[in-house]
Amino acid sequence: MKSPVRMLLATSCALAMITIPTTAWSADQPKTTATTAGKAKPTPKATPTPKPVPVDCAKVKCIALTFDDGPGKYADKLLDTFKKYKSKATFFLEGQYVKSRPAFAKRMVTEGHEIGNHSYSHPHLRELSEDKIREELTKTQDIVKKSTGKYPTTIRPPYGEFDERVAAIATQMGMPIVLWNGGSRDWATKNEKAIYDEVLKNAKRDGVILMHDWVEQTVTVMPKLLTALQKQGYHVVAVSSLRGAKDTKAGNVYPVGSEKDEDLSSESPTGDPDDFAQSPPDGL
Repeated sequence: MKSPVRMLLATSCALAMITIPTTAWSADQPKTTATTAGKAKPTPKATPTPKPVPVDCAKVKCIALTFDDGPGKYADKLLDTFKKYKSKATFFLEGQYVKSRPAFAKRMVTEGHEIGNHSYSHPHLRELSEDKIREELTKTQDIVKKSTGKYPTTIRPPYGEFDERVAAIATQMGMPIVLWNGGSRDWATKNEKAIYDEVLKNAKRDGVILMHDWVEQTVTVMPKLLTALQKQGYHVVAVSSLRGAKDTKAGNVYPVGSEKDEDLSSESPTGDPDDFAQSPPDGL
């Protein structure tokens, strides 16, 4: 007969043989290697995010929303909306506001929007000397390049006004002149419903719509407006994506014939201080 002490030792050893391996496997299980379990499985590679497919406006219905006088104080909120709706815009920038809001201008470029030159201080170019016209445009080119890393590629003269001298300077600078063929009159009404209705009234294939990113109501109504345009089958794109835009030569006008539009001036701020307040400074 075994003594109680030997029986106790035997029982303890048996329990140890049962519990110790279990603890060892759970705490430090050997890794699978080529020598223990055949060839190790390769680590799965991360699937790269596919680049967005460019919109072909020859095959689908496109429209361009363009914003003058910026970057306005609400431009960051507007950019958030365009990002959410996977749409692109064209911003015609004033040098004076790029100087005061360089981060907004840089974000426009970083997020794939198009930028154009809208002069430095928004003068009537036809009233300036050739040297002053050139200074207004080249000064803006330089400050935009410094702020964003890219030069504007098109010119939109303030108020849509230009003459042969402006066209000649645009030709020398290698830049087409971009006007518009539809408006929003946001600068005049500052009313969300009025802006919404005016844009949808003027919406058409290859339309270039004039808007302003310093008008708060324009920025606020933009989600509703983009939703409505997309429901109508529009792809909201930069101007250069529209049919015929890339073929426009330096000094020539796009959309073709827009400079002859009798309603053009009525859709742009007139320059009267009672009608037109330029992009307000931050904090106001």
